[in-house]
Amino acid sequence: MKKHLKSTVLMSALVSGALLTGFAQAGMDMQAKVWAENQAVSDGTVTAKKVNAEANGWLVVHRTGEAMKPGPVVGYAPLKKGTNMDVTAILQEDVKSGDMLMLMVHSEDGGMKPGIFEYTLGAKEDGPIKKDGKLVMKVVTAK
Repeated sequence: MKKHLKSTVLMSALVSGALLTGFAQAGMDMQAKVWAENQAVSDGTVTAKKVNAEANGWLVVHRTGEAMKPGPVVGYAPLKKGTNMDVTAILQEDVKSGDMLMLMVHSEDGGMKPGIFEYTLGAKEDGPIKKDGKLVMKVVTAK
C-alpha cells in the first residue's frame, strides 16, 4: 500500500510539473512573433506559417535588403489577437526571385478607421510594434 501511495504521489508530481512547464511554455510562446521561411512568390502571395499577435493588427510585408531596414510596404494581411496560422498577404507589386521581404507585425493603433490598414513608411498609424526595443519580424527571401 505504501509503495503504491509513493508511486501515485510521484506520478502526480511529475504530471503537475509537466503541466506547469507546458503552461509556462505556452505563455512564453504567446509573445508576438513571426514564423516564416524562404518561399516562392510567383503566385503573388507570401505566407507566414504562424504569427502570434498580442492584439488585433497586421502582418505587413516590407521590402528589405542586406541592411535589414524596413522599406516600402508591398503587402499586408489582418491578424487577430492570439495565434494566427498560415497568414497570407497578397503582394501589391512584383517581387522577384532573390528579393528579400520583411514580414512584420504592426498594430491596429492610431489610425482613423478600425479594420483599415493606414500605415505608410514612417507613419504612426497602424505602425510596427516592438518588443524589448526590437521589431517583431522575420526576413525571408523570395524564390
